[in-house]
Amino acid sequence: MEEGYELDLTYITERIIAVSFPRGCTEEIYSHNLKDVTRMLKSKHADNYLIINLSEKRQDLSRMNPKTLDTGWPDLHAPPLDKICTICKAMESWLNADPLHVVVIHCRGGKGRIGVVISSFVHFTDVSASADQALDRFAMRKYYDDKVSALMTPSQKRYVWILNSLLSGSMKINASPLFLHCVILHGIPDFNSLLLSVNICNCFHTLAPCDRLLCCFCLSHIGPGHRDRVCITLEPAQLLKGDIMIKCYHKSEVTSEREVIFRVQFHTGAVQGYNLMFEKEDMETANKDPRFPDYGKVELVFSEGPEKIPGADKWKNGGDVIVDYNTADPLTRWDSYQNICDGEGTVVMPQWSLRDSRDYGTSIQVMTFSKRNFHFRLQGDGNGMECICVRDREDCCCMQEMLGSKEEQSVLRRFLFCCFMK
Repeated sequence: MEEGYELDLTYITERIIAVSFPRGCTEEIYSHNLKDVTRMLKSKHADNYLIINLSEKRQDLSRMNPKTLDTGWPDLHAPPLDKICTICKAMESWLNADPLHVVVIHCRGGKGRIGVVISSFVHFTDVSASADQALDRFAMRKYYDDKVSALMTPSQKRYVWILNSLLSGSMKINASPLFLHCVILHGIPDFNSLLLSVNICNCFHTLAPCDRLLCCFCLSHIGPGHRDRVCITLEPAQLLKGDIMIKCYHKSEVTSEREVIFRVQFHTGAVQGYNLMFEKEDMETANKDPRFPDYGKVELVFSEGPEKIPGADKWKNGGDVIVDYNTADPLTRWDSYQNICDGEGTVVMPQWSLRDSRDYGTSIQVMTFSKRNFHFRLQGDGNGMECICVRDREDCCCMQEMLGSKEEQSVLRRFLFCCFMK
């Protein structure tokens, strides 16, 4: 890297470019480097490039590059699942619109966010990839494996896995309501003092302030007999929907400082069954902290309703565990990410549609998703698919009964996923 330059510019493929700046890059160096990168892009690609900004929105970035789509989210976090879908659709639409079009993925901070986008885009385009794109797909996978995979957090990798599982059909979207009844901490970290707070929130990751916090608890005392297992029971149960983040802090008894013990993100649409377990290696911070026991894990217990479920008595703690459910301590309240992601972009992308070279010429009816019935029709000319809402659940049938080939099912599965994410 030349003196005065703090950036990494990589042509992942001939039409997909990654530009990243380190966290410690000063504003002066960033602005100088950004101007040079912009000049290079314009000289080589004219106005045929679209910037996908994965960091906070910046006026200088959009001013120098009018075709900028701001889709940022906090560094070291996983994005909401619908945001991954939005980014992949925008990239595909832009690249398909003109063979001269290129996509520039911009990120300031860790490269884990670039890894999320590249890996997700490979999975997202699996259904429409042609033989002549094999080399590009190999290049994207190699870049992911060699450059960014090791830099991604467990939650970032989890969200890529969720996307791939839903699109491949190995996992079905869970549209049932999920009520959280209990959070069980297996293995309490070895801190000098124990004063823990656990926060559960919907993570929208937008700049505008919003009520993301769903519930928070403070464990003000944990006796020596409960260091292996502590239960936090929610009465009534808490309804969870969409992208969820659970974050646990350790609070100092002397100062106002706090330290993150673990953070974990998941999407309720990917929860299969009524128990969800996160091992130590599945959680941010805990996976690298020797104070968190190797056997430590976090268990979540769900049901489809808020009513108390059988066997709930086993979640009771002894008298030497104190859980405060009504804490007003600001240190236990949720952080605000108000400096991240001012809006969803200034570029109006072309309307996305499924494209396939063959003439399906068939009508398909599909079961309900998220309490909504949809009637999907594949256009006879193969140019797209229109969505018409129907009300009668009995009029719907499984798509597997209407479509013959796995390829046809994959095309529809991706469309259903995108509709579910809206």
